[in-house]
Amino acid sequence: MSAVVVVGAGIVGSSVAYHLARRGVPVTLLEQGPEPAAGVTGDSFAWIGGSGGDWPGGARDLREYVLADYRRLENELPQVTVRRTGSLSWADVPAEGSRQSGPGRFRIGRSDIAALEPDLRHPPDQAVHTPSDAGVDPTAVSRALVEAAGAHGATVLHDTEVTSLRVSNGRVEGVLTSTGLHPATTVVLTAGTAVPRLCERLPADLAIAASPATLARVAAPPGLVRTIVASPDFEVREVRDGHLLLVVPQAEGTARNRERAAQDAFRHLKTAFRGSDGCRLLGHRTSSRPMPAHGPVIGYATHDRSVYVAVMHSAVTLAPTVGRLVADELVTGRPAPELRRCRPRVH
Repeated sequence: MSAVVVVGAGIVGSSVAYHLARRGVPVTLLEQGPEPAAGVTGDSFAWIGGSGGDWPGGARDLREYVLADYRRLENELPQVTVRRTGSLSWADVPAEGSRQSGPGRFRIGRSDIAALEPDLRHPPDQAVHTPSDAGVDPTAVSRALVEAAGAHGATVLHDTEVTSLRVSNGRVEGVLTSTGLHPATTVVLTAGTAVPRLCERLPADLAIAASPATLARVAAPPGLVRTIVASPDFEVREVRDGHLLLVVPQAEGTARNRERAAQDAFRHLKTAFRGSDGCRLLGHRTSSRPMPAHGPVIGYATHDRSVYVAVMHSAVTLAPTVGRLVADELVTGRPAPELRRCRPRVH
């Protein structure tokens, strides 16, 4: 029997499995897709940072650890690369206040914006610059975590869909899958929007909605976009040399509407940057992000501690920190104070 079965090899489940395996816990990681990050993780914009932004509920208690945990992960896993480009945002610049817009966030003017993004045709009068913001390739990070978990003894099974929890005498004793039963002392559910369905028979109230998001991939001249840019019309960053990720405003309804929205966002991008004639729209995908109503939901979903859940937005930002804290809770049995405002309601 595995001590722990982790359901879902997105970036959160991969991080939990890695941190558990690194501490010597027997762990099995189950993923319904053919490879890690086959779901919403692979379609994430993956903008990470420790300041600014919307940090609902308990996420505010975790943000101070985000950048340090990513640095730690880089040191532990050479395959993990963080692109520390900083960010520029003029989608929502504070109307008043000092030059500094918050801890680590600075209001800057047109000349400074042009220095950071020299190919921007028409720099705005002002923007918020967050030098510490960064981006990652979430699929590459997930793969690195899964490979490292395996190297530390974890069992990793792909193409294995979890259909339900195995409940016996009121206690969860494992998971039922497309390939059979996987027993466990503790089941950790990190499968995003699928978690509420798996927890239907449990005494936990999980207010987790599915929020559609569309991301386009663009081939571009290397260095065309140098920071993470958040304008009123689009958000874009270079995920690797010559490859941009572009957030597409959500279009309701049909695939045709989503296609039109992607083309519109691509046109805005080309209009905004000089040297963009060589850009090509490679494609776009829409995925369903888990959006807990009150911030991250992390903790035991049963009184007997047989099921633990970890669902959050933004998962890519928080995954290294959450993986470390969840592993610590499961290994020591002591609650992590950083997670005190993330707990699911268990009745």
